[in-house]
Amino acid sequence: MTTVSLLLVLLLALVLFGVGSAVKILWWVALAVLVLWLLGFVVRSTSVGGGRGRWYRW
Repeated sequence: MTTVSLLLVLLLALVLFGVGSAVKILWWVALAVLVLWLLGFVVRSTSVGGGRGRWYRW
């Protein structure tokens, strides 16, 4: 019985560590996407009429 509970605790720790790492990585990805999105507004090209064009395709 002790071995089973020890394995369950180790498995729980491994799962929680994996989830924590994934969430941290997702925060960095979200930050990178935000920076790229903001840069898109700054560096978008002008159209023939002098107005600002869309930098995205959809």
